Amino acid sequence: MNKTVRPHRSVLYMPGSNTRALEKGRSLAADALILDLEDAVAPNLKEEARTNVCNTLSDGGYGMREMLIRVNGFQTEWGLADMIAAATSGAHGIVVPKVESADAIRMAESILDENGAPDDMGIWCMIETPFGVLNAERIAASGHRIAGFVMGTSDLAKDVHAAHTRDRQPMLYSLSQCLLVARAYGIAILDGVHLNLTDDEGFYHSCIHGRDLGFDGKTLIHPKTIDVANEVFAPSEKEIAWSHSIIDAFAEAQAQGEGVVLVDGKLIENLHVEAAKRTVALAAAIEEMSAANAA
Repeated sequence: MNKTVRPHRSVLYMPGSNTRALEKGRSLAADALILDLEDAVAPNLKEEARTNVCNTLSDGGYGMREMLIRVNGFQTEWGLADMIAAATSGAHGIVVPKVESADAIRMAESILDENGAPDDMGIWCMIETPFGVLNAERIAASGHRIAGFVMGTSDLAKDVHAAHTRDRQPMLYSLSQCLLVARAYGIAILDGVHLNLTDDEGFYHSCIHGRDLGFDGKTLIHPKTIDVANEVFAPSEKEIAWSHSIIDAFAEAQAQGEGVVLVDGKLIENLHVEAAKRTVALAAAIEEMSAANAA
């Protein structure tokens, strides 16, 4: 797979205490799985869930899906043990909840480094509090392992006293702030979950909204929502064809010493070509992942 482009259209939370769900994850069409040790696991099952997740990752069989572990917070009695176990679990990355400062990331990196984590194991920061949003840039700049932001919109809405509206207008500043930081620092960013599993139309609308804002994909809480997220956050056939056409036309124009070109009456410059190349690369990565996971 193209190392610079990895699909994150659908990222499904899976409770680490549910071995049946972990097994099912090997056959799901999600681009990534977050094996959860935090919110989805009862306190009396935390240690069992940690063992389940590490054993599951050791067994493998998840194809090209990106495998992440959401650990418990450092302030809990399980957080440190979760981080230590995750360091050599074989996961691609660690999801740290309620990140509010650069210090939290430096601590996480130190734990991973001291416990044998591979250099390419990433840290995904859950931005789900007002301090998290306000300190997003400091967080993004805080370490060499930062792979992305995960918006925890449910907790954030609670802390902000914001209503859950269809257009998410009360959350727009927070979402946009984190999107700008993610793009400025070249990291991925995932939209928050849609909580109402009976509201199919509302879920579809929330995916469209997240895609149009600029998110790479959607975090999910049920497998039935994977296909819609994959469809919405993937380039359409029309977008792919258009991207190829302007890449080819611009290359031809450059060969003739021209810096711009008209394609179907639209002025095409280098910035459009860069976006088109990202679209083509993402489409190729999605096709490669789908083929590998179906094998």
